[in-house]
Amino acid sequence: MTEPLLLRIAYAALTLFIVFNYGILLMGTTARIRARVQGRIGIPVWQPYIDIIKNNAKRTSISHGVMFYLGPVFRLAGGIGTLMFVPVIFGSPVFGNFAFAGDVLLVIYFIFFGQLGMALGAGEGGHPYSAIGVSRGLAQMTAFEVPFTLGVIALVIQHGTLSVTELVAAQQGSVLSWNLFTNPLATIAALIAFLGMTMNNPFSIVTAPQEIPIGPPTEYQSSYMGMLQSNRAIFNGAKLVLYMNLFLGGATNIFEMVLKTFALYMMTLIVGVSFPRFRADQSIRFFLKIPAAIGVVAVILTAL
Repeated sequence: MTEPLLLRIAYAALTLFIVFNYGILLMGTTARIRARVQGRIGIPVWQPYIDIIKNNAKRTSISHGVMFYLGPVFRLAGGIGTLMFVPVIFGSPVFGNFAFAGDVLLVIYFIFFGQLGMALGAGEGGHPYSAIGVSRGLAQMTAFEVPFTLGVIALVIQHGTLSVTELVAAQQGSVLSWNLFTNPLATIAALIAFLGMTMNNPFSIVTAPQEIPIGPPTEYQSSYMGMLQSNRAIFNGAKLVLYMNLFLGGATNIFEMVLKTFALYMMTLIVGVSFPRFRADQSIRFFLKIPAAIGVVAVILTAL
């Protein structure tokens, strides 16, 4: 009984290592592409590795409350928790992780848990504008969670299961079996919400670097910033794998996983370099109008 559990933990650690490095390379690659579109040279693809190593090698003497230090820990727990309960490769004993019946609800909770923990940590910092970043982030998160949750509910009604693995299994057979084609309205609602989850333009209202310096980039330093950068790589990879499983039929091998998730990430990059940033009120109204309406229609049509 102990040996299979230890083996599964080892497999999960291997999956975490692979997704972490994949997420790092995605960050470097997309930053390079974004710079080229803007007429700049951009950073090397491996620059995120250097940044993480550099930040983790530093120490800070700044002292805030306990929650300030737990914020990055909660954020990292949210990213790892999301990944650990999503099968990266369908049918693989190595990359299946700890998927179980009803895990789609747990995954949604982990997505919320990491961002809420980060908000609590940033809110306890000493920066006067941290509260602005927290309010913006939580408001936008609540807004894009509406169409995303509606899209997931439509899939649950369609397939009669709350298991991510079973949702992937229901899409096997051919490309036309993907939820992208069998439930396009749910897919559209959730993919628009995914643009908000990435927090790239036009939904980069939390840090708003062109407007005011706020929150984590200013307050968190040294190893805390290194932890946040590591989580960004893991969380990006986990969300891409989740969306691939829910709407694009999952993946049966590493090559298929990379191909689908990279294409999905390029979609967010194209949108990001094509549109300017929304104001906070514009972003919230946007998610609660068209994407939410599409999600509601998807749920009604699926139920009927």
